[in-house]
Amino acid sequence: MNQNRPRGTSRPNQSRPPRRNKGPSRPPADDPARLVALETLRAVRERDSYANLALPSLLRKHRVGSRDAALATELTYGTCRAQGLLDAIVAECSARPLADVDPVLLDALRLGVYQLLRTRIPSHAAVAATVDLVRGQAGSKLAGFANAVLRHAGERDEQQWIEQLAPDRATDPVGHLALRYAHPRWIAHAFADALGSTGAELEAALAADDARPAVHLTARPGEISADELAAITGGDVAPYSPYGVHLEAGAGDPGELEPVQEGFATVQDEGSQLAALALTRADVEGSDTRWLDLCAGPGGKANLLGALVTLDGGTLDAVEQTRHRADMVSRVTSDLSVSVHVTDGRQPELTGGFDRVLVDAPCTGLGALRRRPEARWRRQPSDLTDLTHTQRGLLRSAVELTRPGGVVAYVVCSPHLAETVDVVSDVLKSTGARQLDARPCFPGVDDLGEGPNVQLWPHSHGTDAMFCALLQV
Repeated sequence: MNQNRPRGTSRPNQSRPPRRNKGPSRPPADDPARLVALETLRAVRERDSYANLALPSLLRKHRVGSRDAALATELTYGTCRAQGLLDAIVAECSARPLADVDPVLLDALRLGVYQLLRTRIPSHAAVAATVDLVRGQAGSKLAGFANAVLRHAGERDEQQWIEQLAPDRATDPVGHLALRYAHPRWIAHAFADALGSTGAELEAALAADDARPAVHLTARPGEISADELAAITGGDVAPYSPYGVHLEAGAGDPGELEPVQEGFATVQDEGSQLAALALTRADVEGSDTRWLDLCAGPGGKANLLGALVTLDGGTLDAVEQTRHRADMVSRVTSDLSVSVHVTDGRQPELTGGFDRVLVDAPCTGLGALRRRPEARWRRQPSDLTDLTHTQRGLLRSAVELTRPGGVVAYVVCSPHLAETVDVVSDVLKSTGARQLDARPCFPGVDDLGEGPNVQLWPHSHGTDAMFCALLQV
């Protein structure tokens, strides 16, 4: 024993065994954008969260500045949108099946490959930052695996990966375009069926659906004009809706805009505005003072319709089945002639005789995938059975609640034929209502097809893929 070593001191450094890593270290403090993006992807995967709801709260939690917030937003939405393509590339670059990859690691790999293929971030920076993120979240062993996968992924650009991995375009055009533009094959087929195209128009639709959308606002009638709203927000007046304003993608959180916070404007796609306005433009016989929104939550269309009918001295009844969504409708319409009812629109126990009825039915949301990028990987074809049953029930109820000569608008944010023309056709047969040509109720909008339904598209109209049919009782 060394008598010269002071009591209480540790053994000399050269004889000390190396320290073991007891767990992942904290993620780098100087990379809040990627950390927030990764945490949002995890919330989407683990809790079925919506990225547009989870991301703002995480940005506030980590006190992320505007520059890093813009990067976090781009990385989050872009990675969610491109998930299918990113997974195909990760699977090709990995020595293990995706099912065997640690879920947090897979989230990070998706984030890293997205940076390599679809951003201007230098490859070395994208790889190094992602590896550091993995090391902080999952430890050094998985960081080495991530480094190997990302370096392999970075050996080709996006076009080269598509050429290697996508089905042959000549023999499987839909499958080829589905991978190229990061859509599940069944959704690409639904678009193809609705468009009647597996060629250039389908490619244009999928490409537009794979791009970052502009932010659309609605100026509340009677409170502010579209010109005034555009001047305040720095946006542009919408091409079709008299109440619409467009802001550039990535312009920041629109919920923080003063007109939105004060209730003078709402965030709402121009296609949704046009579908609601179509109901107000159809001719009705007789009175025009009692309107009904049969599926009102969260309140965007009820707010627009309520403002219009209030200006004309009428009333709007708004039906919403779930309490929390009904409360949202109540908040945005509290100063309008709107009565909110918490009930099922298929059996609302309301006195009939309405002049105009909107059925903005629950649907797959395939028309808004560019705004809800994670939804394309969450939805399944099996969802259609329950949804189309509900849609038929709601539309039949709307017809029953409408007085003779009144008008019903059936609206879904989807181009899927099962949710659109098939539902309308069935209800027309079972109720005796007649269909109106909806196209004249979309004034100034081009490329509306042969009618009588209207199907809007991102690549043709710059809107979500909204469907609208008008029925007269």
